[in-house]
Amino acid sequence: MSGKTVLIADDDSAIRTVLSQALSRAGYSVRSTATAGALWRWVTEGQGDAVVTDVVLPDGNAFDVIPRIKKLRPTLPIIVMSAKNTIMTAITAAERGAYDYLPKPFDLNALVQTVGRALEQSQKPAPPNGAGQPEQLPIVGRSPAMQEIYRIIARLTQTDLTVMIVGESGTGKELVARALHDYGRRRKGPFVAVNMAAIPRELIESELFGHEKGAFTGATSRMAGRFEQAEGGTLFLDEIGDMPLEAQTRLLRVLQQGEYTTVGGNAPIKTNVRIITATHRDLRQLINRGSFREDLFYRLNVVPLRLPPLRERTQDIPDLVRHFLAQAVKEGLPRKELSREAIERMQAYRWPGNVRELENLLRRMLAIEIEDTISASAIERELTAMPVQQGPEPVDFSGASLPDFMENYLSRYFASFGAGLPPAGLYERIMADIEPALLRAVLAATAGNQLRAAGLLGINRNTLRVKLRDRRVKAVRGLG
Repeated sequence: MSGKTVLIADDDSAIRTVLSQALSRAGYSVRSTATAGALWRWVTEGQGDAVVTDVVLPDGNAFDVIPRIKKLRPTLPIIVMSAKNTIMTAITAAERGAYDYLPKPFDLNALVQTVGRALEQSQKPAPPNGAGQPEQLPIVGRSPAMQEIYRIIARLTQTDLTVMIVGESGTGKELVARALHDYGRRRKGPFVAVNMAAIPRELIESELFGHEKGAFTGATSRMAGRFEQAEGGTLFLDEIGDMPLEAQTRLLRVLQQGEYTTVGGNAPIKTNVRIITATHRDLRQLINRGSFREDLFYRLNVVPLRLPPLRERTQDIPDLVRHFLAQAVKEGLPRKELSREAIERMQAYRWPGNVRELENLLRRMLAIEIEDTISASAIERELTAMPVQQGPEPVDFSGASLPDFMENYLSRYFASFGAGLPPAGLYERIMADIEPALLRAVLAATAGNQLRAAGLLGINRNTLRVKLRDRRVKAVRGLG
């Protein structure tokens, strides 16, 4: 790339010096300035093969200059730097036509590599700018983990690619899906969210694809499905791992052929929706168990996006606390603040319920605490009082029927939380408790013979072996 010139605009002389030295060592010619005016003048004169600019400059905002640059020189790549590390900065940079966005402080080698990639690729013209930015940010956090999420979201808003969001319960998967829609090409279309785990399995196909009058008992009129409701927009399928195999087959056809039929209907219906899915489960394990189609997984997993749990980004807790406190005040809860020690105690906690658990804790503290400043000891008391997630005590079967046994088990489980509710992810936790015990009991009953055990369970032997491995259940030694 020798002979290429990079234009730098930043009001911090130290940053200009460091960038100039690094890019010069990489073989580029460099011109640097502290103002947007000088940068614009150089661009109009035809100077520069790439631009690296801060957002806030003494005489203007780079986001106001970038559209003018892209209109004048559409192929000139622009890399934006900013210390205001929010998702809106990343999204705005992408909307205005920037090649990439790097949060400050940035890795110098990464910036040089980004400049190199930018110069190797021809930059497409920026898409038309949509509606103005909302005042309230959809996602909060400035940690490195969240910065990477922001950069990916910003790029994906300019595409219609299918995205699979993976993360623990409470990490904000629907918030990310909404951001992809609200700032993407389909922002003027509907956003329709469906939680697979909240719909009876026998009704999922009708819910998604609609049904005709008389299609089944109780279908007294035609009903539009979620695909029809989301036409021209985005369909968000939450907890996709809970979708029954029959519905998975129908969804695969939609992805392959771009059409579907209603339940009870014959005429194919063309569809134009962007599909975003989310799950807190390991779909590869479900594939091994035979409960999720592998071909569907690869159709949905075009762009995987993993959301970090709160314990991996505890430095975001102060920002999250300020955000939730301000939001709660708008909703009528009393105005309070947290002491520095209280924040530190919260940062030391593991947060199994993630951001949702943090929000609920803060709302509870605002409602019950008398003092205007919530102390570390108050936070400690609340966290200590929260039930430890160890599941219920063993239940005596005592000859009861299996449904009665399970009802007793679950009643004891919910009772262990007092007046509260267990955190999200209940299905996987209950299965993690029950399935290993079931497998051990069946192996014991069949003297460790895995073929007989598989037959008793009604699954094939390979599936049983996968379950034994996944649940870390050891076969009976010397048998099977």
